[in-house]
Amino acid sequence: MKLTFIKEGAISERLYQENIAEVASSESTLVVLPTGLGKTVVALKVIDRVLWREGGRALFMAPTKPLVEQHFSFLNEKLLLPQGEIVIMTGEVSPEKRSEWWRKARIVVSTPQVVENDIKSGAVWLRDFSLIVFDECHRAAGDYAYVHIAAIYLSERENGLVLGMTASPGSDLQAVEGICTTLGISRIEARTEDDPDVEPYVQDVAVKWVEVELPDRLKRISGEFRKMLAKRVDSLKKMDFLAEDFAGTTKELLGAGRRISDELASGRKNRTLFEALRIQSEAIKIAHGIDLAETQTVHALRQYVAKLLEEAEAKRSKASVSIAGDEHFATIRELLTQTREEHPKMEKLRETVAQQLESNHDSRIMVFTQYRDTADAVERMVSSMTGARALKLFGQSAKGSQKGLKQKEQIDVINRFASGEANVLVSTSVGEEGLDIASTDMVVFFEPVPSEIRTIQRKGRTGRLRSGRVVVLITRETKDEGYYYSSRRKERAMKAALMSLNMRLHGRGPIERPMPEKQKKLFDF
Repeated sequence: MKLTFIKEGAISERLYQENIAEVASSESTLVVLPTGLGKTVVALKVIDRVLWREGGRALFMAPTKPLVEQHFSFLNEKLLLPQGEIVIMTGEVSPEKRSEWWRKARIVVSTPQVVENDIKSGAVWLRDFSLIVFDECHRAAGDYAYVHIAAIYLSERENGLVLGMTASPGSDLQAVEGICTTLGISRIEARTEDDPDVEPYVQDVAVKWVEVELPDRLKRISGEFRKMLAKRVDSLKKMDFLAEDFAGTTKELLGAGRRISDELASGRKNRTLFEALRIQSEAIKIAHGIDLAETQTVHALRQYVAKLLEEAEAKRSKASVSIAGDEHFATIRELLTQTREEHPKMEKLRETVAQQLESNHDSRIMVFTQYRDTADAVERMVSSMTGARALKLFGQSAKGSQKGLKQKEQIDVINRFASGEANVLVSTSVGEEGLDIASTDMVVFFEPVPSEIRTIQRKGRTGRLRSGRVVVLITRETKDEGYYYSSRRKERAMKAALMSLNMRLHGRGPIERPMPEKQKKLFDF
């Protein structure tokens, strides 16, 4: 008889999940599994072993409240534990109640921010937990709460077990090693769709790259923006804040801004530095205009131009005032008034969605886009199509007069999509990470993203339960092409980095790292 708290028949047994869980139950492990292959089931199995074998306690963290609620519901549904032994910690629970639950619960599911606050107040000691699960653990960098919590846990409990889970830790070997070091990881269990124990459970996903040509009028608008940018770039080069071989990337412009700010922070304040900061701000805004003209909807471009004018008229931004007074900007405005057509990506999207719905009326489709204004235009266009029922999913922050979606509203949108009330979900980046969105038949990228993490997360929304399609819309001879190739290259590099690091880690303990002074002060109570 197998000794377990997992309800009989609650999960289907998969050999790779069992193999990973067996390793992760005895050694702090980074689990890398493609989206849809059951990282949460692995966590369930590890938690079950810790509770049964050791009589221990587990802390399960995830970055967002909706994801925390999903994990809480999953554990309650799958485990045979008395009521009250699995609890969910959010900011809505009173500090008094949280303090009581920290003492009594066997499994705590929480956002890291709540855990961090309760550590500071003394409501919880992490040494009381045999296992901590860090979901979406690629976030364990910089000042994110995972970093501080892991440092405290590793210092308080010498033999504490850590389980880190992600679909994509990144392609940079040093960054992945940094995650392992931060979390005290000594083992990596990574699987790809090609591994023999995973292959039987992987559905075919066909990826199609669809190119469009930028129309002449949008090329002219982009050209006017580029003339404006060239003047600012020349000025920043003369001030030695941009290199002569400037490649035209936003990353380089942001780097120039950091260098200017560093000089101002060092106490060297003069008129030239403030002028450089204004010019750099103008360059960033203009570069964004180029991005919108070349890769997004005309609606999004119009909204942005109107925003720059509004900021200039209200004198809220010196950069916007300068841009609005530029002769090339006047030409852009004139060209926009003459533009009646949308970006050609919109017609390709219409064709793609129509073909999918014609081939299968019960299809579920997700469309990802960077920008909320583009999401608005896409949602309106799709809603006008016969047989298409569209909903938007976006973040909590307000944008102009448009309010954000609260987390409960986000969950409601996802549930309506899952139930079939809508068959097309138009999402910004909020739909990329973690949320348990029903398996879709097709995922459309309105634009490629350079991040391999985000690309993997987007693609992972299809091919879960049945074969799926991924369609990537790309404007020829724009940053779209560079981003597409960049993400593909980084995906390959990620797999190589994981293999290399696992060989280095296997057979020895985690890299020793003293707690940074900043963290010592943060938790000194």
